[in-house]
Amino acid sequence: MKKIFTLNLFRIIALAVWAIGAGISVNLTLYAGSANKSMLLVGLFLVWVLSPFVVILVAHARYRLGPATVRIAIYCLMLVITVVSLLGYSGRLSPTGARPAAVFLIVPLLLWVLMGIVIPVVLFRSRRKIKG
Repeated sequence: MKKIFTLNLFRIIALAVWAIGAGISVNLTLYAGSANKSMLLVGLFLVWVLSPFVVILVAHARYRLGPATVRIAIYCLMLVITVVSLLGYSGRLSPTGARPAAVFLIVPLLLWVLMGIVIPVVLFRSRRKIKG
């Protein structure tokens, strides 16, 4: 019973952090693109910046009743995606002299790579435990 409560609390915290992080990421993207006259370009950047947030939410919905290890990995990824995004978009991780657009292109790409590694590995390991 205590494990279920702890996992539910972790889920609530991860979802709350995820939502706040997605909102702040939108604001930082709009702020960085405020000088750009092309609304289409800013819109494309918004889609790209939000894509890791959307994918991890879809994974959460898909595996919400899955093995605990998979759910824990997804909740951890929600936290990592938020922290890395906010550090990257705020300029904390940017090398000196880097163009702002580069950060908004590279951070989502790195998060996609991270999710593309972690989720399949955790799924593979959890299926192996169930079969073995």
